Amino acid sequence: MAYEVEKSDEQWRTELSPAEYQVLRKAGTEPAFRGEYTDTKTAGVYSCRACGAELFRSTEKFESHCGWPSFYDPKDSAAVELIDDRSHGMVRTEVRCARCGSHLGHVFEGEGYPTPTDQRYCINSIALRLESAESAEG
Repeated sequence: MAYEVEKSDEQWRTELSPAEYQVLRKAGTEPAFRGEYTDTKTAGVYSCRACGAELFRSTEKFESHCGWPSFYDPKDSAAVELIDDRSHGMVRTEVRCARCGSHLGHVFEGEGYPTPTDQRYCINSIALRLESAESAEG
């Protein structure tokens, strides 16, 4: 698929830290309960760390106790791309940034969370950048 933001592998390696590159470009996963935004309650918008596209709002973030930031809906359905993922002997749905194709995490359904969608977008903190509502106002 062609993305609005396309860069060479070398460009991504230059712009991202090794840990960011591993998650965003190689579909890695950061360790559970270690990410910067796992327990954050700050109001604002979460954007793709690779390209800056707005992905999720803090109003859709919820406590899932899974070890990664969880959202029940993206900011806009066109903000993310959902792809079948059959890696590691599992069947899951991968979540990617629709603007640059970077790996964000996975979405799970039907787990019984008390959310309007019964979906859990389980997203790596390192794939995100939070702009707090306070900094956006100032």
